[in-house]
Amino acid sequence: MDLRDYLRILRRNWILIVSLTLGGLLAGGAASVLLKPSYTATTQLFVSIQNSGSVTELQQGNTFSQARVQSYVKTVATPVVLQPAIDSLGLNETTEELAKHVTATTDLNTVLINISVTDSSPAQAAAIAQAVGASLVKAIDTLEKPKTGGTSPVGLSIITPAQAPATPSSPNTKLNLIVGLMAGLALGLGAAVLRTTQDRRIRGESDLHRVTDAPVLGGIAFDPDAVRKPLLTQAAPQSPRAESFRQLRTNLQFANVSGNAKTVLVTSSLPGEGKSTTATNLAIALAQAGQTVCLVDADLRRPMVNDYLGLERNAGLTTALLGTADVGELLQPWGDDRLYVLTSGQIPPNPSELLGSEGMRRLIERLEQAFDTVVIDAPPLLPVTDAAVLSQHVGGVVVVVGSHKLKQQDLAKSLNALSMVGADLLGVVLNRLPVKGPDAYAYNYYSQGAVEEKPEHEGRADESLQSDESPLASFVSTFHGEPSRPPGSFLPGSKRNAPHS
Repeated sequence: MDLRDYLRILRRNWILIVSLTLGGLLAGGAASVLLKPSYTATTQLFVSIQNSGSVTELQQGNTFSQARVQSYVKTVATPVVLQPAIDSLGLNETTEELAKHVTATTDLNTVLINISVTDSSPAQAAAIAQAVGASLVKAIDTLEKPKTGGTSPVGLSIITPAQAPATPSSPNTKLNLIVGLMAGLALGLGAAVLRTTQDRRIRGESDLHRVTDAPVLGGIAFDPDAVRKPLLTQAAPQSPRAESFRQLRTNLQFANVSGNAKTVLVTSSLPGEGKSTTATNLAIALAQAGQTVCLVDADLRRPMVNDYLGLERNAGLTTALLGTADVGELLQPWGDDRLYVLTSGQIPPNPSELLGSEGMRRLIERLEQAFDTVVIDAPPLLPVTDAAVLSQHVGGVVVVVGSHKLKQQDLAKSLNALSMVGADLLGVVLNRLPVKGPDAYAYNYYSQGAVEEKPEHEGRADESLQSDESPLASFVSTFHGEPSRPPGSFLPGSKRNAPHS
């Protein structure tokens, strides 16, 4: 991982990191409040040579004293020193217990000994420190006294008597807060890295590129109103949602620069990723650009296009494939643009066989002759094989990826299924992206072209509706040539079933 990956981890998990950091800070504060305060009293002793003489003798004596000081420091914690202190103060504890509260230290190259005693009572701490210091003076005098008699060559003197401390030595609130803060921060960072490495869901482009190098045709931000208003025409013209589908339309045209993919299959890996709304809105966006578009609902298991557009579903794709009615009689115009919809029809017991049949291939070829673009909404790839079978009859496939829903391994399986049947993957659409944060899909107003220019063929599209030589007019006239057409048949330009918005 590079620096950008770490920054993305921080941005994705900043709430977790801040929460654990504050938790560590609170834990440090709670420890400072709950711990019983203790006090530390200190006394200081000076080690000297009793005999005086020349400067050389004094230097030798000083070296001797420094060498002996380390031994005296270790002597403080022995019963020889502590037991007399216990007896003098009448303490109800053993020398081993008292030794845990007594600390003796010395500074380097000095003859000073510091004795510190910690106790819950400041007065008791001072009394014990003073008693231990006095006991050490007597013990060293006894230990250093020559066996032949005479005085000890070494003398200890208390130069700083112990005093009762005014403030507790622990808990150290400032230190506890700092330690808690740093511990919480370290725990938060560790949890963020662990969470990111273990989370295999696709959250944005960075996760997507770990699975595939396919181009990202567009990103659609999550909109809570999309459940009630899923259509592009129900959003404000300059809204981010409307702009995202216009960008998808533009990028799809660049992905299909050769123009071979007149039929675009829209699918996903799992249900609930938004493939049907993406296919529907893509068809609407293409129609708004002046193209003649046919939207086919080929999801013969859970059809949704008719619900979104408010159209009749009983007669549709399956009706045409079974030969009960011709497709020209089943197309339903929608809206004020050149958008025609072929709903799913009755749900059959064998969807895969119908979609992979020769009749389906011929139907797609006929639609390609009559329309500029055919958009097909297909079932998801992983639960059923319908989309993989149908992808062999179309010019290109667009896979919709639901952000925060689909796992990387599931997308890899879906793309592998398309690759095995030789499908032409045009690109991927990221759906339900967060509006803000590291995974938000940003739009550049100037690079995407805020002003939509009508394609050159738009002017000819009007002529195609009036000219009997155009593919669409020929396609319609073949099945709607009679002046009195049966119920359910529609001519181009008809306003029947137009949306009421």
